[in-house]
Amino acid sequence: MTTLALPSPVRTLTVTEPEITDYRGAARRGLPTARPGQASPVHTFVLAHTVAEQTVAALTAAEPGPVSVVHLGQDIRTLRPVRPGEQVTVTLDVLGIRREPRGARIALRVRLTGEDGPEPFAELVISALLVGATLLEPFGDIAGGGAAPAPLGAGEPQSAIHALTTDWITTYAHASGDLNPIHLDEDAARAAGFDTVIAHGMSVVALAVEEATDRFAAGDSARVRGLGCRFSAPVPPGIPLEITLQPDAEARVVRFTCKTPRGAAVKSGWIEFAAPAPGGPR
Repeated sequence: MTTLALPSPVRTLTVTEPEITDYRGAARRGLPTARPGQASPVHTFVLAHTVAEQTVAALTAAEPGPVSVVHLGQDIRTLRPVRPGEQVTVTLDVLGIRREPRGARIALRVRLTGEDGPEPFAELVISALLVGATLLEPFGDIAGGGAAPAPLGAGEPQSAIHALTTDWITTYAHASGDLNPIHLDEDAARAAGFDTVIAHGMSVVALAVEEATDRFAAGDSARVRGLGCRFSAPVPPGIPLEITLQPDAEARVVRFTCKTPRGAAVKSGWIEFAAPAPGGPR
């Protein structure tokens, strides 16, 4: 697969147990306490986010005007959760760029390597629109991650309703390290074109994954093998957020959507679970 020939950022960090606990606790506010020390599958995105930001900043440094980033889609494939105390190496490649009327669409691939050896335990593809970017040359492939796994049959759908408060959003911001002012400051949010602060898109996804993990994997996040979605609209605080979960017949693939009274917020969502360990809870 062709990638952009530029110095790829590499970041090595040690993930602490408090970081894992704080992040999963923030994603699960309003749900029962998670298993101690077990990371959210979405924690992989938290580790990838800083390197992705650095790459976008480097790519758009010469732009004559401001550039803002709109997260369009996310794909995560994982063999296991990140472990407390583990040293993780984060590497990134730019897979493709395409010019669009509002700027440039970009696809980034991030790989996380841990204590198991040279092969990554997680791989993410991030799709984003760089609004205002005018100088980037098109290249490569922006198709995003691979195809979602096909469900086998259909189980009984389930749903949950949450209302994300400003305190929920603030707690998630600090646990994830994403302190973008549009999530924390109403004036900054209005300047960006929103009525009020908005929830992080990945916080909504993390909540949907936690709901599905509780319902179909006995709360065991280590069974998550992948997830993906497309983002379609922001989620403001204080209004109902409905998460609809559609498992397949074996609850191995769960499709999900997230919507508010204003319409769909997250669509084309999917989560893939590994089979439960022999003799373990189902």
